[in-house]
Amino acid sequence: MYHAIVRSLVRRTWRRAGAGDYDAAVSMAAPDIHFRFLGDTALGADLRGRQAFRNWFDTFEQHLPGIRLELTDVVANGWPWKTTVAAQLRVTGTLADGTPYRNTAIQWLTLRWGRLTDDLVLEDTLALDAALRRQQAITA
Repeated sequence: MYHAIVRSLVRRTWRRAGAGDYDAAVSMAAPDIHFRFLGDTALGADLRGRQAFRNWFDTFEQHLPGIRLELTDVVANGWPWKTTVAAQLRVTGTLADGTPYRNTAIQWLTLRWGRLTDDLVLEDTLALDAALRRQQAITA
């Protein structure tokens, strides 16, 4: 039953975040959240703290405005004091030059008593880097 509740919480949070309400994810974060977005791109990050986590979403929106994230699958395991969640995300949108952008991301989360304490995101960085370069070429 507990894991079903966690999956529901993650789905509900991603529905809001996926529509651009990133504060839904931030409100779930512990004050000392550790967030990592892997890859050597403008979105690559290894940061701590709720405000830094919120700022990353601003950077994301600045570089890829209008890109949306859709949760396609979620699994949960563990106990309330250390729950592991794996989520698969579909990343879609249109770049500034009209090119469609499609990607997949995997998110590995750790929750402690319902608070997000660790968030590791892996996305196809080759596709992401190409999209970021296209965006930069248009805005430069």
